Amino acid sequence: MDPYKVLGVSPGATQEEIKTVYRNLVKKYHPDKYADNPLGDLAEEKMQEINAAYDMLTGSGSQSSGGSYSRNQGSQGSTLDQVRQLINANRIQEALSALDSIGSHTAEWYYLRGVCMSRMGMYAQANTFYSTAYRMEPGNQEYARAANNMRNSNTTFYNQRSNMRGNDCSGCDICSSLICADCCCECMGGDLIGCC
Repeated sequence: MDPYKVLGVSPGATQEEIKTVYRNLVKKYHPDKYADNPLGDLAEEKMQEINAAYDMLTGSGSQSSGGSYSRNQGSQGSTLDQVRQLINANRIQEALSALDSIGSHTAEWYYLRGVCMSRMGMYAQANTFYSTAYRMEPGNQEYARAANNMRNSNTTFYNQRSNMRGNDCSGCDICSSLICADCCCECMGGDLIGCC
């Protein structure tokens, strides 16, 4: 494997250029982006290849045991990598427990918490966590996409609920109108419904 070819950089590229290209490739091929997608396996393989090439060129050891990208350093970073793996394995309660064990809440922590909430169907909480992650790191495309998708989903949901309640008369509206009309008729000496 030619690491320069994998990353698409020239052999004379600086460390900063390599890091920039690497970050862009991670945004493009990160397995989380392909969750529940038939291309997920290919994305995972591509990420492993990208991580290996990056490690060879920088000696950074960025590849985690699961082959996924880690923006974090130290024990918190490895815990967040484990959380991503647990989420990918749909072990949400374990992922939440691992997140609870972390004292410092980074943007990635909020994002991953949002993913867990979303997978559990708790969309209002997911929206809050995604929005917080995006506010903390507005340049992160992963967080921006999650926040926008959740915001659009919520808007669609509320619009559908409003349309269901819209201008259509319900059975309750008709009954209420009949009872009101009957009361008015009885006050005038008549009986609209006739059974009372």
